[in-house]
Amino acid sequence: MKLFEIDHALLTQWGSRILFALLILVVGFILSRILVRLLIRLLRRTVSDEALLHFIQSVLNALLLVVVIAASLDQLGVDTTSLLAVLGAAGLAVGLAMKDSLQNVASGVLIIALRPFRAGDYIDAAGVGGTVEKVGLFNTCLLTPDNREVLLPNSSVVGATLTNYSARDTRRIDLTFGIAYSDSIPAAKQVLQQVLAAETRILPDPEVLIVVGELGDNSVNLYVRPWVKSSDYWAVRFALLEQVKLAFDAAGISIPFPQRDVHLYRCET
Repeated sequence: MKLFEIDHALLTQWGSRILFALLILVVGFILSRILVRLLIRLLRRTVSDEALLHFIQSVLNALLLVVVIAASLDQLGVDTTSLLAVLGAAGLAVGLAMKDSLQNVASGVLIIALRPFRAGDYIDAAGVGGTVEKVGLFNTCLLTPDNREVLLPNSSVVGATLTNYSARDTRRIDLTFGIAYSDSIPAAKQVLQQVLAAETRILPDPEVLIVVGELGDNSVNLYVRPWVKSSDYWAVRFALLEQVKLAFDAAGISIPFPQRDVHLYRCET
């Protein structure tokens, strides 16, 4: 009978501890989420970079989760100081085994600190081009023009050559148009000037460049270099290619394709 009373007391004691530990875990998890959302909402008033905000949110969620778990274990009577020491030693071993993941975390910190791009920028990183959606603890999310979501490890973004097409407000369009050697160069330049003058999205400064860039094997190549807003780059490029072709056709200016002259010799025996 006495043994039963001792077991009952232990059951009551540990049952209450486990209940409070679970309560701390659940309530702490909910409160931490609410707290992080409030902090991000306050930061959003001064920070406009969504990639930075998402990274801060990921870090805060991870840190607060560790605090909540530690508080829950402390309620169970676990010595968190000793536990942290054990976890530190285990973390060293795990860190060596997960060095690539930790490298991605460190690279994510570098991305946020150096800020080579922002959310919404169109970049080319590690051979992939797309619009930056967010920067997480381990990877950077890009959205490609054909609506594919690509996750790049942060280490590959930092370690590879990165091109940010949205970093500047303006961008130059590099076009090359080949005309036949029999066509008039001044006439071709005049047609190009008319087409460019009709395109209102081309910026007046810097001035448009139209020059003979190369005497090719099959054509005289004219280089055309107009400047536009970065957001108008592709739309203006596509429009100019079409309009120049139509204007050349109307003016009787040909765009030659690669040709080869073949000479046949008859061998007399």
